[in-house]
Amino acid sequence: MLLKFFSNSHSTAYLRSLAEEFGESTNSVRLELNNLANAGFLTSSENGRTIEYTANTRHPLFPELKSLVHKYLGLDKIVENVVKKLGKVQMAFVTGDYAEGNDSGIIDLVLVGEIKEEKLKDLVVKAEKLIRRKVRTLVLTESEYIELEHTLHPERALWLWQSGEDV
Repeated sequence: MLLKFFSNSHSTAYLRSLAEEFGESTNSVRLELNNLANAGFLTSSENGRTIEYTANTRHPLFPELKSLVHKYLGLDKIVENVVKKLGKVQMAFVTGDYAEGNDSGIIDLVLVGEIKEEKLKDLVVKAEKLIRRKVRTLVLTESEYIELEHTLHPERALWLWQSGEDV
């Protein structure tokens, strides 16, 4: 559950969807959600007849938990070994399963800017060995990103890099 909520602070989920996703009973998921909420790591809000949970970004340990989850997923290595060595990277973010907090083994990385694509291929191979996950890349120019932005759903993405700074 930590991966679900702390890989992307915009992730929200409710009891039944989590039970289905993890293949667990609703009672066991409820117990964990209650423990995390009582500790202050999650917040909850009512949405109709369901209660939605999300990471408590105001908790003093939120930055540390997020950092630990990113290290576990290998996202810190992607930034270190890929983004910083590719040229003029304007944006780098993860979409798909990882952005939703699901460790599927495939990381969908979107890079925007003037990217050295041959260098990218070499660095992705190295990063994949380090993090033991597959990295799929989509390289876009700024104008291509603007054109495709609505289909990429950047509001749900896990941002790694923007305008030369870690996110």
